[in-house]
Amino acid sequence: MLTYSLIVFSATVLLAVFGAMIYSGNTKLIHSYHQTKVADQKRYAKAFGRSVFVLSAATLLSGIVALLGDSDLVVDIATAILVIGIGVGIGCIVAVQKKYNKDIF
Repeated sequence: MLTYSLIVFSATVLLAVFGAMIYSGNTKLIHSYHQTKVADQKRYAKAFGRSVFVLSAATLLSGIVALLGDSDLVVDIATAILVIGIGVGIGCIVAVQKKYNKDIF
């Protein structure tokens, strides 16, 4: 599970960096098509960045749990945390899109 943790921690770092960049107002990292109706770019960037942080936290937690051992239970828990966390993160991004862009796409 060490290899899995290293891969997931790498993804965590990337997501955290992109989340911080978006949170600070760099919305160029988000496709322009998804920003066509956004009026308040500053709040949109902060909300979208927080959503990316949710994804980052899910990957971090999954990697930490994976370090606890190689048993089937640990693998199942780490996988469940990752899948549920990604689902919650995507749900947050969809909510941000609906709120600030008035549509998902």
